[in-house]
Amino acid sequence: MTTKDTPPPEWTGTDGEWLFFSSLIELDYELDKDFLYRPDSTGIGGTGVGFSFENPPNLAVNIQSVYYTNNQGLGTQSKDIFTRESLAGLGITLIFVDEEDLEQDALGITREALDYKDSSRLGRR
Repeated sequence: MTTKDTPPPEWTGTDGEWLFFSSLIELDYELDKDFLYRPDSTGIGGTGVGFSFENPPNLAVNIQSVYYTNNQGLGTQSKDIFTRESLAGLGITLIFVDEEDLEQDALGITREALDYKDSSRLGRR
């Protein structure tokens, strides 16, 4: 991660969330107009999903850290899959984004998510 990609001291989310957030801003998305960000993990209806969108409509994005994905086990992954299915029942598409993918190509991965493409480890299941 370069210095440019390092979150400011007042940022309360994860590094991966910062990369996604700053990419949205670079792509001319406006906070509280095009998307909402909830760093406290309450997310949509208490699901823990950090990003929800008005533009594009009915989209939510959850950033998966390397630690989280590799160390939380099947129970957490099952919860994430259940959350995805629950949101689908509400007409919302949940896209998972792996933090290490953002570290390699934040703008490209953000564009993919905005196109409803889930190339995360969890999304391929």
